Amino acid sequence: MILINVLGWFVFIGALLVFHDARPEFISGVQAFLGVEGRQEWSKTLTIYLVALLSLCVFISVTVLIMKRRRNRRDKDHFGINGYILMVTAVSSLIILYFDFQRALL
Repeated sequence: MILINVLGWFVFIGALLVFHDARPEFISGVQAFLGVEGRQEWSKTLTIYLVALLSLCVFISVTVLIMKRRRNRRDKDHFGINGYILMVTAVSSLIILYFDFQRALL
């Protein structure tokens, strides 16, 4: 169960790396003055990978939470808050991505 949880966090780190390349580039005032161009929209192919990785994070965290609920029966068993943190972070990231794309389509 610990290995599955660690796998979920590694998938989330991979999603962060994909997010860095998928997001629009920040163009500062100096770059705009010098005429440096940057991508103003999300990368479509990398965004598909980002959504897939975040969905996999949600699936892994829900799986770990179900396994913990069935397995932890003693009073001394630990609660394991990191599964909840991973799930809430991944779900909120998916919601933000969804609304950002809805705004971009309008």
